[in-house]
Amino acid sequence: MTRTAVRVYARDPISEAGVTSALRPRPEVRVVGPDDPEAPEVVLVVVDEFDDETMNSLRFLRRNGEARVILVASQLDDRVLVDAVECGVVGLLRRSEATTDRLLSAIAAAAAGEGTVPPDLLGRLLDQVGRLQRTVLDPRGITFSGLASREVEVLKLVADGWDTAQIAKELCYSERTVKNVLHDVTTRLQLRNRSHAVAYAVREGLI
Repeated sequence: MTRTAVRVYARDPISEAGVTSALRPRPEVRVVGPDDPEAPEVVLVVVDEFDDETMNSLRFLRRNGEARVILVASQLDDRVLVDAVECGVVGLLRRSEATTDRLLSAIAAAAAGEGTVPPDLLGRLLDQVGRLQRTVLDPRGITFSGLASREVEVLKLVADGWDTAQIAKELCYSERTVKNVLHDVTTRLQLRNRSHAVAYAVREGLI
């Protein structure tokens, strides 16, 4: 069995010790401390209140490591859900529902690149996502991938081996427009060149 390296973070030592004690005997995980040389794959952040300090901690974790973050909070509502997702959280659990088995399930999901959201909040999240797409992104021709439809069209042709002149003719753009589209994509997404942009689009399932 592959054991997932997990770090437990809580503001109060009692909560941190309690969650750590619950997880440590389980063969599915390996609890690592802040001074452990092994980097965690998943970090459990346990808090009572989702406040500015919590948001700063989550953003710090996102900037300073590759670990996937699960938030365990006493209160979870629509505002917390959106803010937590914005901070890079991939899993959400209410403290009252955070049994050891549920924690392990959320950890396994996070390690596999999947998310965990309380069922009552999932429907509301989907509603908000749909509303954002309809009212903000669609009018601007942007998808959740961060690419506009014409950017996807250009990248598809680049992936097929077309040069700038051919793409411009096919899409009825000027060559300058095609170059600008590729420049915008590589700059905005911090990609090295058009080949890197194509690789990104393939990896994200856009082309």
